[in-house]
Amino acid sequence: MAHPLSRLTEDEVARNRALLAEAGIATESTRFALVSLLEPAKAAVLAWQPGDPVDRRVRSLLLDRRTGAVREAVVSLTGGEVVADRAVDVAAEGQPPILHEEFDLVEEILWKDEAWNAAMRRRGVDEPRSVRISALSAGCFDIPGETGLRLVRCLAFLQLNEDDNLWAHPIDGVVAYVDLIAGRVHDLIDDGPADIPRTAYDYHLDGPARDTQKPIVITQPEGPSFTVEGDVVTWEKWQFRIGFNPVEGLTLHQIGFQDGDRLRPVVYRASVAEMVVPYGDPSPVRFWQNYFDAGEYSLGKEANSLTLGCDCLGEIRYFDAVLHDDDGRPHTITNAICMHEEDAGVLWKHTDHYNGSVSTRRQRRLVISFFVTVGNYDYGFYWYLYLDGTIELECKATGIVFASAFPAEDDYPWATEIAPGVGAPFHQHLFSARLDMMVDGLSNVVDEIDVRRVPIGPDNPHGNAFTRKSTRLAKESEAARLADGNLGRTWRISNPESRNALGKPVGYTLHPEGLPPLLADDASSIARRAAFTRKHLWVTAYAEDERFPAGEYVNQNDGKTGIDTWIRADRDLDGADLVVWHTFGLTHYPRTEDWPIMPVDHTGFTLKPSGFFDANPALDTPAPKPQHPGCCR
Repeated sequence: MAHPLSRLTEDEVARNRALLAEAGIATESTRFALVSLLEPAKAAVLAWQPGDPVDRRVRSLLLDRRTGAVREAVVSLTGGEVVADRAVDVAAEGQPPILHEEFDLVEEILWKDEAWNAAMRRRGVDEPRSVRISALSAGCFDIPGETGLRLVRCLAFLQLNEDDNLWAHPIDGVVAYVDLIAGRVHDLIDDGPADIPRTAYDYHLDGPARDTQKPIVITQPEGPSFTVEGDVVTWEKWQFRIGFNPVEGLTLHQIGFQDGDRLRPVVYRASVAEMVVPYGDPSPVRFWQNYFDAGEYSLGKEANSLTLGCDCLGEIRYFDAVLHDDDGRPHTITNAICMHEEDAGVLWKHTDHYNGSVSTRRQRRLVISFFVTVGNYDYGFYWYLYLDGTIELECKATGIVFASAFPAEDDYPWATEIAPGVGAPFHQHLFSARLDMMVDGLSNVVDEIDVRRVPIGPDNPHGNAFTRKSTRLAKESEAARLADGNLGRTWRISNPESRNALGKPVGYTLHPEGLPPLLADDASSIARRAAFTRKHLWVTAYAEDERFPAGEYVNQNDGKTGIDTWIRADRDLDGADLVVWHTFGLTHYPRTEDWPIMPVDHTGFTLKPSGFFDANPALDTPAPKPQHPGCCR
C-alpha cells in the first residue's frame, strides 16, 4: 500500500495521461506543462496509518498549443476518473511555465523572420542558424497589446561552430517579443548595433591540465550508515522521506530526530519553493530581465543526471526522478538525487588539564542534493543533516554569467566588463525556502531574537553587560521581517506545549546569512511579482493551497497572488500550525574570475536546535579510531 506522499511512478504518470485522454480533456494539441502528485492535506497525512486506503491524485496543468487555452485537471488514479477540471483565465491568473519544446520553437520562428534577420545583417551576421536564441520569461510590465498573450522575450548569441561557447558572443541591442501560440514575432525592439565579441572562450574543450593533483579516495569499506526503504531514509538518529516534483525538485518530508524512544518531528516539509534572478540593467533591451526558475522554468524538470566521480564522491545512493515530458508521458531522470555521508570536521573536543583526559569526536553529515541547469546558470541544492541535530541548506551557483556587449565607455554603471568587450550585468540570485515547521508537534510560535547592548548604569556599572531581546511574532502582519547583522538577529521556532528538562519550550532557531534582499525599487514590477524577496522572513498559518510564495501561476502573473497578499488575512500565529518562509541569496557583481565559467558561489541558512534537547544529542557519538595511541578517548 502506497504512502500518501509516495512519489509518482512511471505507470502512474502514464495512467494520468490515459485518463485525461479518455475524458477528452487531453487531445492531440494538448501539452502537459506540469504533472505532479496532489499531496494530501497535512492532517490527512499525519492521521494515516499503514494499511489505510490512499486516494492517489494527480494535478495536471494543460496548455492547448493551437488556441492557448489552459486547463487545470485533477485525476484520481485510485478511482480511475477525473475529479476536477477548470479553465484557467490566463489574463487574470498567469500562464503555465515555459515548455521544453517552446525553446526550439522560438529559434525556428526567429530564423524565418525577415525583420529579425535584417537586424542580424545590420550586425554583420548573415547565417540565421548561427544565431542562437535565449528565450526568456516575459514578466508583466503593462505593455499595451500583451494582455492574454503567451510571450517570451528573446536575446541572441552568435555560435561560431558546434563546439563554441556561444555565451561569449552576445548579439546586443536587439530583443524580440515572440507570441508562442501565434508562432510569430509580436514586437521587435532594436536599440542599435553593438560590436559582437568574437574571441572564443571554449572552457569545456580538452586542453593542457595541471598534473600536480594526487588522488583523493573516499571509501566506506563497510558501506554507508544510512538505510533506505522506498522513499524513507534513516541515518543515525534522523528519519525523513524524499520527494521530487517538477517545480521545486527535491523535497524533504516528515523530518524527525530519534530522541530516546521518541521520533520527534522537526519539519513536516522542506523545499526551495521559488528562486528568482532579477537583473539590474535598465537598458531598453534588458529592463525586463528577471527569471523565476521554479515558477517559470520548472526547476525540477531541469535536474541533471549525476555522475559518480564528477558530481558525487564516496559511497553514493542515487534516486531517479520520475517526471513527465510535454506530451504527458513518463520521463525519468536517472540519478537525479545524490545522497551520501561525509566527514564534517570536529564535532566536539576538550583537553582537560585537571583530569588529564583528551576527548575528540568527529562530526558527520548526511548530504541530500540535486543539481539543475537553467539556461546559462547551474544550481546545486544541498540539504545537510548533522549528528548534533542541526539542519542546513546550501545552494551553490555556478555555470556561465549572462553576457552582454560591454559599451565602449568604461564607466557603464550596470555591468562589469569581464573580458574585452564582454559585459555581465549586475544581478541577484534570491531563493525562498518553505519550511513547514512541526517542532515537537503542530503548536508552534516564532520569536525574533536580537542582541541588546546595555548602557552603563546602576545595573551595569562597568559597562560590560549585554543581553538579548525576544519579540513574539504573534500575527502575520508582524512576521514579515528583515535580518539585521548588527543585532545578530535570529528567529526561534518553539513549541509552548512541549518542555525540556528545564521547563522551557523546546525549539529550533533559524540563523540567516542576512545578505541583501531584493534591490529593485519597491514600485517595480519585479518587487510586486516577487514580493517574497523584499523580506528575509515571512511566517504564515498553514494553508493547504499556499505552496509557492509567488503564487501557483508565476509566468506573466502581475503579482496579485503571492505571499504578501496572503498575510492580509493577518492570521494568528501564536501556538498555530506554522509555515516559515526564508528568503536568502546572493548579490552578484560579476568578476573577471567568473569568466568564462563561474566557480561555485555559496549561500544558505542554518536551523539549529535551541533547547530542543536536554543536553548535547551527540554525546553517544563513538570515538574515532586514533592514528596515535592515547588520543580521542
